Amino acid sequence: MSHDLSPDAPALALLRGPLPILAAAVLWGTTGTAATLGASHAPAAAVGAAGLVLGGFLLFLTGRGARALIARGDRATRRTLALGAVAVAGYPLAFYPAVAEAGVAVATVITLGSAPVFSGLLAWWTDRRRPDPRWALATAAAVTGCAVLVLGSEDGGADPVRPLGVLAALAAGFSYSAYALVAERLIRRGHASSAVMGALFLGGGLLALPVVAALGAGWLATPGGAAVALYLAVFTVFLAYRLFGQGLRHTPAVAATTLTLAEPAVAALLGVLVLHERLGPASWTGLAVLVLGLAVLRAPSPRSR
Repeated sequence: MSHDLSPDAPALALLRGPLPILAAAVLWGTTGTAATLGASHAPAAAVGAAGLVLGGFLLFLTGRGARALIARGDRATRRTLALGAVAVAGYPLAFYPAVAEAGVAVATVITLGSAPVFSGLLAWWTDRRRPDPRWALATAAAVTGCAVLVLGSEDGGADPVRPLGVLAALAAGFSYSAYALVAERLIRRGHASSAVMGALFLGGGLLALPVVAALGAGWLATPGGAAVALYLAVFTVFLAYRLFGQGLRHTPAVAATTLTLAEPAVAALLGVLVLHERLGPASWTGLAVLVLGLAVLRAPSPRSR
């Protein structure tokens, strides 16, 4: 008999796929709180770029097979890695300007809400994989919950939304979905997830390094700045993307980008518990809808029983 029929098989599948991705989303959800507490005067884009640079080098140095993947990969693999590195660097370089132009709430909603849509459309375009109805239902519920959660905040809605900020947030969502699909494709070709993430984030870090130099790195010499940069590098880049890569081995990128919509829920809860922000009834309703969407996505399909 197949081991897939074992009662432990669903639990193992959950531990291998969705749970590592959700754990990564939890770590990503701490980014805003960490930056608020540790780097109050640093340029936002410089903070994100510095975390990517340091974390990218950590992923590369500890990623078994990352050097060989770059040095011995064929032309197609290197081309795919180059595209993925551009997407990795593009995410923070698009997201932080989006926050500056459109505000945290709107930028977060547009970026995280558009990523699953872009992921499904890119998979449909590149692999001719039409997203299934459950993906559409779960994504609709999660995106709706994400929007209500953030936009339902009592503190939001006062500042005008600039079109440039909306475009930058969409670019960030596209970048995230693009490098998730690139990573999934390379991992499913048989490359180790640690090697793929190490190679992608080394390239992304190298591309982001000039941004740190251009915006100034003096804030890194302060205790708070050094602490937040190390935290972002170790936990929200190195550890989070190792978990994300592990989860991508057993979870399609289309589903993974929807699962990571848990990130704004974590960020909202930390805002309440740590930064003493308040959420209104609409935001709590959005949190419930978001969790419901994630539950629909990770529930086993009838065919797998």
